[in-house]
Amino acid sequence: MDRRLAAVLVADIVGYSNLMERDESRTLDAVKAHRKNVMDPAIARNNGRLVKLMGDGILAEFASVVDAVNCALSIQNRHAEYDDAIVLRIGINLGDIIIDGDDIYGDGVNVAARLESIANPGGICISSIVHESLGNRIDVQFFDAGEYSLKNIERPIRVYRWPLTTGNNQARKAPSLPDKPSLVVLPFDNLTSDPNQEYFADGMVEAITAALANIRSFFVIARNTAFTYKGKPINIREVGQELGVGYALEGSVQRAGNRIRITAQLIETANSAHVWAKHFDGNIENIFELQDDITAQVAGALQPSIQLAEIERTRRKRPQDFVAYDFTMQALPHCWSLEKEETALALGFLGQALEIDADYPLALSLSAWCHAQRSVYNWIEDIEGTKLLALDLAERAANLSSDDPLVLSVLGTVHTIIRNHGTARILLERAVSIDANAAWAWSRLGWLDAYNDNCDAAIAHFEKSQRLSPFDPLNFNTYVGMASAYEGAGNCEKAIEFYQRALQERPNAIWIYRSYASGLVGAGKIEEAKHAYAKLMEAYPDITAQKIHQAMVFTPKFMNRMLKNLKMLGLPD
Repeated sequence: MDRRLAAVLVADIVGYSNLMERDESRTLDAVKAHRKNVMDPAIARNNGRLVKLMGDGILAEFASVVDAVNCALSIQNRHAEYDDAIVLRIGINLGDIIIDGDDIYGDGVNVAARLESIANPGGICISSIVHESLGNRIDVQFFDAGEYSLKNIERPIRVYRWPLTTGNNQARKAPSLPDKPSLVVLPFDNLTSDPNQEYFADGMVEAITAALANIRSFFVIARNTAFTYKGKPINIREVGQELGVGYALEGSVQRAGNRIRITAQLIETANSAHVWAKHFDGNIENIFELQDDITAQVAGALQPSIQLAEIERTRRKRPQDFVAYDFTMQALPHCWSLEKEETALALGFLGQALEIDADYPLALSLSAWCHAQRSVYNWIEDIEGTKLLALDLAERAANLSSDDPLVLSVLGTVHTIIRNHGTARILLERAVSIDANAAWAWSRLGWLDAYNDNCDAAIAHFEKSQRLSPFDPLNFNTYVGMASAYEGAGNCEKAIEFYQRALQERPNAIWIYRSYASGLVGAGKIEEAKHAYAKLMEAYPDITAQKIHQAMVFTPKFMNRMLKNLKMLGLPD
């Protein structure tokens, strides 16, 4: 057999089967264009050889690890230029390969393929031998993700990742540990035989996260970022590095009829040492006491000086009926999607919760947030009436639970969109004074400053939000806020950069094109602006300047400039 040492690159398309199911013809065209314009030139430019196409992926070999890594970086940095639906994972290994005609086999190929399978969408995983061979010969940092046991590979492989964050292709320096106990509550496993009970385990995590976050002496990663790890193999050391936390709480929930067992364990991320572990048994009727018990014990394990009185302060007002809680937990993931159909689903569940308990603050508050979304994203004709409905629901929630940071954040958000910006600031600042870990409240403060053309303050608040929830699925919305802040300050080039990052993370958030098209006009990129405006009109054929003005609450100066730019593209009054 003919053998040689080579750097092997394996790449495949994320979600290829789903893309094909949705639109087979468009997906095939997009894949062909991506290969022709991005992958093939990158391989040739970096002295590589395309060994073969593998359905939705490629196998390539290089004589140099530097060439292989530069090729991968080039592909990932250009992935959105031709079709932002085509997102790749890439794995690279240096190893012995067997030559069979034009094909290659062997351990070097197998390891590269396994590395590709654990790479983040838009990211690259390399083996330790590749990392060592690179030295300082490229100006990009890969982050040590620890050792992995890869499928069908006998020995553990030390893995290095780029970028540290998901969702965009810019490497981020690993955050340092805060000067206080820091942790993430990871998604609990659902051990119930019924997969439809998944929401119940998720609701448990949401409640424990909210309670721990309210303890002022803790730094707690937001629930939305924690849930990006759901369903994935988790390396605790890597989680600690990615999020900049010292501890992780993981566990499981098992429900049988009215009986429930919760198992929880607290782990030190630096060395994967178990700090504390316990199981809790009870009935559905005492679910809230179980949540409080876990919270108190985790707090005690982290910092024994925390008193039970501090734990008591964190408790939300309970619903009068468990079923109302159950419906609200089912609504929760749909509330934060910021998508029209998902928001409608959330309102359905929340409506059922409020029929059972009309005074449940969490259900009232989440309903208010859903209606607020419908108004600001032009999802409904009666914009002003929907804003008033959101205000009524938010005020009812605040009257019942005036110290809940989420309730205060929603009420502050609603006051923002009805242009009561002074009241909004008081409410949002109170929310973060109660819960300094409230990532969403910091983001809403950023939006409030963006709406008032306070660029520096807005960016500071948005960055604080992202530190608390670095992998948050709502970060695309934060990027829109950053873009708006820069646009308000007259920096259209910087604004366009963040609008594009937002659209890379959430391509179907078509409402962003209202702002993106205007920003492109402001930057003098008229042809690109026409394309963005066409996307907007395709999804919102009845949109007008009046409807946009009703929905958005920027300063008159900002709105006048924005509407003028859109009218240049054909927007009717």
